[in-house]
Amino acid sequence: MNYVLITPARNEEAFIEGTIVSMVAQTARPLRWVIVSDGSTDGTDAIVKRYAAQHAWIELVRLPERRDRQFAAKARAFAAGYERMQDLAFDLVGNLDADITLPPDFYAFLLERFAERPKLGVAGTPFVEDATKPGEHSYAHGAANLTHVSGACQLFRRRCFDEVGGYVPIKGGAIDWIAVTTARMKGWETRTFLE
Repeated sequence: MNYVLITPARNEEAFIEGTIVSMVAQTARPLRWVIVSDGSTDGTDAIVKRYAAQHAWIELVRLPERRDRQFAAKARAFAAGYERMQDLAFDLVGNLDADITLPPDFYAFLLERFAERPKLGVAGTPFVEDATKPGEHSYAHGAANLTHVSGACQLFRRRCFDEVGGYVPIKGGAIDWIAVTTARMKGWETRTFLE
């Protein structure tokens, strides 16, 4: 199985290099990774351009600056990245937030889960925020409903993503929750893998 990734990013200069470095280290890399700079005004674009020059599978798409901040912007940025993938043959499409770092076998692990489960439509794993910083936390997945998949890092079977209509641009948010819930409504399995 193969996959593509999209990362909507707005002013992520402090974090995006860590995300890129962890993707370059993946044992199973994507066919293409489109990082959509959603009107960034910091050094985000320069960092992405530097890595895109070294890795042909990384692409920067720049959207114009905008003043408003709303959750629908992430859906629109993701759609702009997804449009860039239509010429590729791929099995899975993922959202990866610009402030996430991953172990090198992260996507290899998820690819195996999709290969084992033909009805798996959306998958992910728990995340841990930097507990050394004030105000940060870890999500207690042990007590959570494992059919929900965190929007920070979701991987969809392409057919599932297309059936749910992708991320719906809703100003108030919950675009990831809506996509996962709609997938289950359409008969797909959704899963957070604790292991």
